[in-house]
Amino acid sequence: MPVTPRSTALVTGASSGIGASYAKRLAARGHDLILVARRADRLEKLANELTSAFGVSVRTVIADLSSDAGMAEVANILAADTSIDMLVNNAGVSYLGASMDIAPEAIDTLLAVNITALTRLSRAALGGFVARNRGTIVNIGSVLAFKAPPIASAYSGTKAYVLLYTRGLQAELKDTAVRVQAVLPAGVATEIYDGTILPLDQIPAELVMNVDALVDAALAGLDRGEEVTLPSVGDLDLWARFDAAQDALFAASQTGTPAPRYGV
Repeated sequence: MPVTPRSTALVTGASSGIGASYAKRLAARGHDLILVARRADRLEKLANELTSAFGVSVRTVIADLSSDAGMAEVANILAADTSIDMLVNNAGVSYLGASMDIAPEAIDTLLAVNITALTRLSRAALGGFVARNRGTIVNIGSVLAFKAPPIASAYSGTKAYVLLYTRGLQAELKDTAVRVQAVLPAGVATEIYDGTILPLDQIPAELVMNVDALVDAALAGLDRGEEVTLPSVGDLDLWARFDAAQDALFAASQTGTPAPRYGV
């Protein structure tokens, strides 16, 4: 993907896992970086490594994206810094378990980070991206956007939102040069499993993707122009059929008459 002069990528959740891998890969491509996360020590260490290895400028922002203050701080950066032409909405949290077993405060955090922050940051970036007619937003979702296991009802719901929100933005921006990509991983070896009822070591190793392989595939998908990237799915016709079925179902719903089966 060509990089324009003073191209800057802002990556959320950058202190570990997918976000840290995106930071490394984008630095290798020549992007300056703004890295956002809560853990200052990890961010500073990563920033120093990337500056030394690739000679790029790296700014760190310590922000909690579950809070209004944290969201506002990062949104203001996105709105004000005209060098930013890429936003990677990677920050996310996962609470697994039966809905009645998850604390209300945890649900609030889940919704704030996975939905509200992603939406507010995308909106903040889009103003400049559309005005300059360039820019890329990458939204990290999950294959759980397609299915809600009993232990992941709320989490799956947030990822379904990410997918549909991204698809809507793509339709809005189809006549511009602004791109929006949804990346939908399956199992990836990251810290998101820590402290959950589904520890990573209880998942068969062959079902879990290395984080760098995931990001390499996601960036290859972006370079190929994919709007939805499913790194672990070999048969892309599965996605095409799923997408077409959604369109057909929506079209079939567009009538003001109850279906005959209801006898109304």
